[in-house]
Amino acid sequence: MNRRWNSKDFKIGVLGGGQLGRMLIQEAIDLDVHLHMIDPDPNAPCALIAHSFTIGSITDYDTVIEFGKDKGLITVEIENVNIEALEALEQKGVKIFPQPRVLKIIKDKGVQKQFYADHNIPTAPFTLYDNANALKEAGISYPIIQKMRTGGYDGKGVQLLKQSSDSFDAPNLCESLIDFDKELSVIVARNENGDVQCFPSVECEFNPEANLVEYLFSPANIPEEITQKANSIAIDLIQKLDMIGLLAVEFFLCKNGDLLVNEIAPRPHNSGHHTIECCNTSQYAQHLRSILNLPLGDTTLINPGAMINILGEKGFTGPAIYEGLEKILGFSGVHPHIYGKSDTKPFRKMGHVTITGSTLLEVKRIADQVKETIKVKA
Repeated sequence: MNRRWNSKDFKIGVLGGGQLGRMLIQEAIDLDVHLHMIDPDPNAPCALIAHSFTIGSITDYDTVIEFGKDKGLITVEIENVNIEALEALEQKGVKIFPQPRVLKIIKDKGVQKQFYADHNIPTAPFTLYDNANALKEAGISYPIIQKMRTGGYDGKGVQLLKQSSDSFDAPNLCESLIDFDKELSVIVARNENGDVQCFPSVECEFNPEANLVEYLFSPANIPEEITQKANSIAIDLIQKLDMIGLLAVEFFLCKNGDLLVNEIAPRPHNSGHHTIECCNTSQYAQHLRSILNLPLGDTTLINPGAMINILGEKGFTGPAIYEGLEKILGFSGVHPHIYGKSDTKPFRKMGHVTITGSTLLEVKRIADQVKETIKVKA
């Protein structure tokens, strides 16, 4: 990596300008790293704070080529990007982390699952289907979990399928229902030197209607042997991908003690927001360190923490009003992060709140108060 990685002459491009990019910029400022963002939304969360902001499609080949041609390094904050353009830029000498070949594996959930099967990564049994008709003709037993192979995000494109007539009419994968006890996440980082570092495990709770993480806490309430096993699988996975950057690995912890990989994300992740306040190094700082081939930071948990997603209230669409924000600022250990999205809609991620404390019991108590207090309406 160029020794002048924090020079104004070394431009780092980021495809996507949402809240993940916004928090990445906030960490980059501390190292005087200059991030240049592109996003189709002129009012994206990064628009007013990036070193430069380009309005443009991150899925259009020519747009991504034009954006990337003067960059020394490109990274992403979302997987739905034009991978062919990134491959072309990589061939011209631009460093792309995570690498385009990794994005190609992860972008298609069918290819992703097949990678697990081919490399002995534990995951739920699955079958791939081309469309709704192929699924109907297969004569499978219901219910099953169905996922669109591409295009899904934030819980969209995933459903509990009870009959073939409700199937997605698109390439999809179906997997067995798992009798799991907990949903966990481990974030692992790897730099070009091959150094790896895991963050402490996280336990997630989902909003059943939106299929989004609503609440998480760290450390996860699991035995140490499960923690070590999850870390081992996460490290094995990022090494087998030969990936540079940050990888979020979501697990099912089965009731028999088995760990199964559900999905992965090659970027900072919702399940790592709390690391800003709870760990010696945040996931955003670690992502920058990994793609710049800098020493990876200490991920030790400073104190227990919980994170609550602030979602748009059901039934409200329009200019956002944050009810209860001033009140939660009076709570001990509360750290709100508002993403700067001017308009709300049902279940849209509008921000998050991290709660820190001396014990997990204390953290959860305050988190419950926060959940009942802050609401986003219009």
